[in-house]
Amino acid sequence: MPELMPDASADSTSHSVDAPPANSITERFPWVIFWAALFVRIAYMTFAHTFHLRTHWDHFEFGYEMGRIARSLVEGYGYASPFWGHTGPTAWTPPLYPWILAGVFKVFGVYTLASAWVILAINSIFGAFTLPAIWRISLRCFNRKVAVWAAWLWALYPAAMQYDVKWVWDMSVTCCIFMWVWVLTLKMRGTGEPEVEPAANATPGRWALFAVLWGLIALSNPSLCLFLPASGLWILWGSPRWKTQLAYGVMAALIFIACLAPWTYRDYRVFHHFVPLRSDLGVELDLGNGHGANGQLMEYNHPFESPVQFRLYKKMGEYDYSKWRGSIAKKLIAEKPLRFVKLCLIRVFFWWAGVTHPENDQWYVELGRSLNFQFTSLAGLLGLALALRRKARARWLFFWAFALLPLTYYAVTVSARFRHPMEPVIDILGVYLFQSAEKSWKVRWFSRKG
Repeated sequence: MPELMPDASADSTSHSVDAPPANSITERFPWVIFWAALFVRIAYMTFAHTFHLRTHWDHFEFGYEMGRIARSLVEGYGYASPFWGHTGPTAWTPPLYPWILAGVFKVFGVYTLASAWVILAINSIFGAFTLPAIWRISLRCFNRKVAVWAAWLWALYPAAMQYDVKWVWDMSVTCCIFMWVWVLTLKMRGTGEPEVEPAANATPGRWALFAVLWGLIALSNPSLCLFLPASGLWILWGSPRWKTQLAYGVMAALIFIACLAPWTYRDYRVFHHFVPLRSDLGVELDLGNGHGANGQLMEYNHPFESPVQFRLYKKMGEYDYSKWRGSIAKKLIAEKPLRFVKLCLIRVFFWWAGVTHPENDQWYVELGRSLNFQFTSLAGLLGLALALRRKARARWLFFWAFALLPLTYYAVTVSARFRHPMEPVIDILGVYLFQSAEKSWKVRWFSRKG
């Protein structure tokens, strides 16, 4: 297994194969890409009427559990009731996106067309603001050509924008914050700045911002926090002033904990148990590994779809219900560990090859979706391999992102939307792969002509 951060020399010198010009990281982002991306998203969402969300199940598909919680907040019941009726306090989902959605409901009405348009427009803005981050990551780690192509691809690629214009969920917000914490991480390490020693840019203020951004990510999608230790240690690695930087890192850890403390305290007050961020892990573990599991999420046994499970959820209370279902899953995993390993391997395949949609009768649509998903996965993986082989800047940061971010989903359940926060990284590495292949082709062509 490779060392966690063995690329200090690649980040502090200018002889890397893919090193950008010394002044390239200061090049301004071409905002025409941002405005084009935002225009396409808003126009598509408006004229394709994707904000006309389905109204059956009392508008449940308008944000699903997050929509229900946002409605409960606006109606004065607090952070509660993620399914049907008033079932009491909840921590089923992290609070960041429900709070945003509740603000929209407060101004534009609960489950109204205006609210649907506004929240999808907000998603689109976050999706577009991911572009400057992609640009800066590409410039610092590779070169301008990768930055241009990666940014335009994210701006106009339909699969990248689908969660901005169709889904009332946290993917766009989480992805945007995650990419900007990547930019900050590279800046703190001095990646792409040849004259800067490792971690020289890691000032106390940047460490504090690093902690706050990760706090927001944890309050939006806690599973990404598996990558937090790797990114923090990567900043520290190779710094000649490691004692000072370690002190700053400890300060950042305390700030991160402080960001989560109010929500954790609230959960303890309402559940009388320690629930650090969300309460549904036991249920999700059972839905992915319980009796009848085949590697996909058994939604038919979810409280929002199964009347039997919802009655149990309401009777037992959220904490006890989730703990009970988790105990069932853990017992089955302990009794049949090879079955669990098999399910995990199936989910690994789904993560990289795409989750099937058996209810889709149009086989050619399913085939096109699967081939598209598999192509981007293969391009990203080969791009990562090329970056490792060429000793590209920040190569181990990319490696640990690919290794750590999917782990929770391998063990629990997989969906294409779960991968969205790391899709920009796959996008950058895929473009890097093809941009490098284009250079090699030109070299071979001209050498033959000569």
